[in-house]
Amino acid sequence: MTRAKTKDEPETEQDEAPLSLAQAEAETIGITFADLGLSDRMLASLEAAGYKRPTPIQAQAVPLALKGRDLMGLAQTGTGKTAAFTIPIIERLMDGPRRTRALILTPTRELCQQVEEAIEKYGRGTGLDVVSVYGGVGYDTQVKALREGVAVIVATPGRLIDHLEKQNVVFDDIEVLVLDEADRMLDMGFAPQINKIVAAIHPYRQTLLFSATMPPEVEALARKYLRKPVVVQVGRRSAAATTVRHYVYPVPKPKKTALLEHLLGEMAEEDSILVFTRTKHGADKVVRHLVDKGYNADALHADKSQPQREQALAKFRDGSVKILVATDIAQRGLDVSGISHVINYDVPQQAEDYVHRIGRTGRAAKEGDAFTFMCADEIGMVRTVERVIGQEIPRISVPGFDFGS
Repeated sequence: MTRAKTKDEPETEQDEAPLSLAQAEAETIGITFADLGLSDRMLASLEAAGYKRPTPIQAQAVPLALKGRDLMGLAQTGTGKTAAFTIPIIERLMDGPRRTRALILTPTRELCQQVEEAIEKYGRGTGLDVVSVYGGVGYDTQVKALREGVAVIVATPGRLIDHLEKQNVVFDDIEVLVLDEADRMLDMGFAPQINKIVAAIHPYRQTLLFSATMPPEVEALARKYLRKPVVVQVGRRSAAATTVRHYVYPVPKPKKTALLEHLLGEMAEEDSILVFTRTKHGADKVVRHLVDKGYNADALHADKSQPQREQALAKFRDGSVKILVATDIAQRGLDVSGISHVINYDVPQQAEDYVHRIGRTGRAAKEGDAFTFMCADEIGMVRTVERVIGQEIPRISVPGFDFGS
């Protein structure tokens, strides 16, 4: 039975119930990018980038975006949401005037860089230029690009506000606004900045909102800024990736590091492992221990400078660092192919953060493993995670590391 829409919900269009990921993948078998209404130049760029077929979220979202519709795109992490909005933006703006016509807001500098790289990759040969704007680096290069005029700006809200207040950028010609990972931006306290930025943009624009989840705060944002959006949803909200195997390891808190070392010793040499800790201090402590034991490990967290963070990611991507220990700064926007294991050294504070953490593995239909270390005071949080993802996670007891040992 269809639920009646309350007066506070956004006026949206969604003819049918959301497809499960398996259903969506089945329905897109045989569909190519050529079927989505893209130009020959766009198709050539995608082919040069090695992309043959759209993912389910791309197959649904791209044709609607090309028609100029506002939309909310909801899908699990690792399903191709970035291409779902960057492809139609490139198609719309190629060969246009040299002025800022599209703005993409993201929560973190890592995601900012990922989106910029996607536009450069998919738009190669189209002449479309893009600049990323985020904190932790100097202003000069950003100021030069913004004042000269660039077709697409990809920005974190805080740094963009700085440029807006210094009149380094104007939004008079914005045609497309994208709110990427809107739930994370709100979690990080960016609502005032988002409101200020959007208030400076002409209301007669296309607005696209993409996210892995849609909590009430994001629905309120959609009501405020989207006009009769079409909802494109693949999989249920807060669903974990179906390509990931989940396991919980009960362990006393003092033995977590020893358990981590034990499990790493059982993994293949070529495995790529992402470890999440709750604190920056905890990440550094784990890395020091692993390096002392001869492992190639590095840390990624907010206390690291931008060059340090970029270097850590680059080494993790090329395989020279096999273990990256990170805080939740890496749960969104970390696009590294081939991560075989995500290990929750600490259970996340928010259940939905579990979905985003483990979404770093099992991407693009590849399989992965998610291990969660659970000490006694984290049992309740694990049970909350299980309720949110709709499945019970099996417990693995390792001799010498269980609660009773």
